[in-house]
Amino acid sequence: MPKISTQDNHLTVLNLFTTDVPENQDRLIEEMTKIVNAATYEGWMSSTVHAGVDKPGTANFIQWRSGEDLEKRYAGDEFNHRTLPVFGEITTSIKLLQNEVAFTQEHPSLGGTIEISPKRDDYTCIAVFPVAKENQEELIDALGPAQEYFLQSPGFRSHVVLRGLAARGLEGSFAVSYSQWESKEAFEAHRDIPQDQKPEARVKAEGRIRAVVTGIPDINTYRVVHTRSAGE
Repeated sequence: MPKISTQDNHLTVLNLFTTDVPENQDRLIEEMTKIVNAATYEGWMSSTVHAGVDKPGTANFIQWRSGEDLEKRYAGDEFNHRTLPVFGEITTSIKLLQNEVAFTQEHPSLGGTIEISPKRDDYTCIAVFPVAKENQEELIDALGPAQEYFLQSPGFRSHVVLRGLAARGLEGSFAVSYSQWESKEAFEAHRDIPQDQKPEARVKAEGRIRAVVTGIPDINTYRVVHTRSAGE
């Protein structure tokens, strides 16, 4: 079962695919699962496939030993002549995001470990925030350490902030928020709390985020449907 930690020095790749109909989401999951189950790439560590809930699409949370290993994969014939053409037929957008884990916090019940697996039944929200390079660290701090109030939200499980390093399909700098909740209802209750009921720390953090983002965040919710690690 893959784990997320700031202590790991590997590369975290988040591949986000959108599509226009649920049927194509099913095809995306099928094709991604085939790739994950056959993966033997040098430096590949794990892949975890997520199915979109609010909007059709998928997310693949991938851990690589290094950027050099990933670039070998991107340069290969299979990736360029089969993988990309197949996904290009059934998607409306493709974002391949390279990241490092910048911040994590988890509910005490998790015992200090953040895991991603279909066995955990997490309701997951992934949000990509565009930001100017010079403001990226301010955004990461506002998304991460400034949001300790998450721990007081009923149903909260974990929160991870990824520092964007490079991307295909997305221009400019970015940061990613990846959060796990015990249910859709718990997440939506946290998301939709009236402004006058928000704790002061949340109001300040959200104000800091709005001050530095350069566009509308790309947000979707997901359920994990498949995972596999090297050696399995």
